[in-house]
Amino acid sequence: MLLVHEKYQSSFDTAMKCAVECEHCAEACMGSEQMKQCVRYCLDCAEMCRTIATYMVRGSNFVVQATKACAEICEACAKECESHDSEHCAKCAKACREAVEAYQKITSVAA
Repeated sequence: MLLVHEKYQSSFDTAMKCAVECEHCAEACMGSEQMKQCVRYCLDCAEMCRTIATYMVRGSNFVVQATKACAEICEACAKECESHDSEHCAKCAKACREAVEAYQKITSVAA
């Protein structure tokens, strides 16, 4: 029998990777006035990815709804980071894109 958290293990790992990369990006961009929007997007994205990971672990009934919202936030963060020319922004954008893909798989199965 598959436990709830095992069902989402791959997506959980992707969510946590995204949260970590977003935190790193926010920290690297912090203090720069021109990167204020990037920092905000990264912090919001990191928080949502941690939240969705928690929902996955406990088998929340709201995983699908939360992943839809999280995918939108990750998409916005990826676009913001892609507009900057730095290694940490590139890594963050990549992690966000991977999260969007994982979240879309969850929502498509539930549809």
